[in-house]
Amino acid sequence: MQYSTLILPLVLSLFAGLSTGLGGLFVLLFRKTNVKFLSVALGFSAGVMIYISFVEILIEAKVHLVKSMGEKTGEWLVLFAFFAGIMLIALIDKLIPEPENPHEVHKIEEADICVMSNKSQKLMKTSMLTALAVTVHNFPEGLATFVSGISEPKLGIAIAIAVAIHNIPEGIAVAIPVYCATGSRRKAFLMSLLSGLTEPLGAILAFLFLAPFINDVVFGLLFAAIAGIMVFISLDELLPTAREYGEHHLSIFGLIAGMLVIGISLLLVF
Repeated sequence: MQYSTLILPLVLSLFAGLSTGLGGLFVLLFRKTNVKFLSVALGFSAGVMIYISFVEILIEAKVHLVKSMGEKTGEWLVLFAFFAGIMLIALIDKLIPEPENPHEVHKIEEADICVMSNKSQKLMKTSMLTALAVTVHNFPEGLATFVSGISEPKLGIAIAIAVAIHNIPEGIAVAIPVYCATGSRRKAFLMSLLSGLTEPLGAILAFLFLAPFINDVVFGLLFAAIAGIMVFISLDELLPTAREYGEHHLSIFGLIAGMLVIGISLLLVF
């Protein structure tokens, strides 16, 4: 594998990861959460992830695995890897305490409510745990963006955009307790930005570990697992969060728009 082929996947994973900084930027610049925007945006991200998982990524996984393992074995491996990906991300989500889970709904208004609190030490601990939770969540997302960018750049770009949107509320989740503990919106923004660096770090570690073993079977298993991870994130995190931020119909409209836009894009743009 030539190193020049790694530039785009690394750039995509960096872009997706640093989008957590957008959540921190919202806390830095704004005093009120635009719940309708976040509801539509998260629904849009879920639509992109679900569509490309079933329409593109699983098919790509099947092509790789059937080519190497035969039709019957290849199809069973796709099924196994898909649900293994779901179990992996579900386990990660289960092990993170609910208050520190970055997918619990947070609003910018919380910053103004808690900034006068005297519990700064406890709040800073919460912010560190939330940043750690984002770090853990970002590793499989970095892997998804990176591996997709290597094999199919068009999928890598689509996944990076969806993950970037999905990371905005995570940035808010990191920034709010930092601001509450320190009173500094700038520090809150910087912490949210730094927490996103684990996404390209996950991509680099994945490359270093997997590079000697890259072949059709590994790509197929990874693609199927990535599809499972993204479907779980969409159904368990993005859509519930989108509904809590705004009206139910807004998240569904965003979902449909995401599917439509990425479907057209895959046909015409990429």
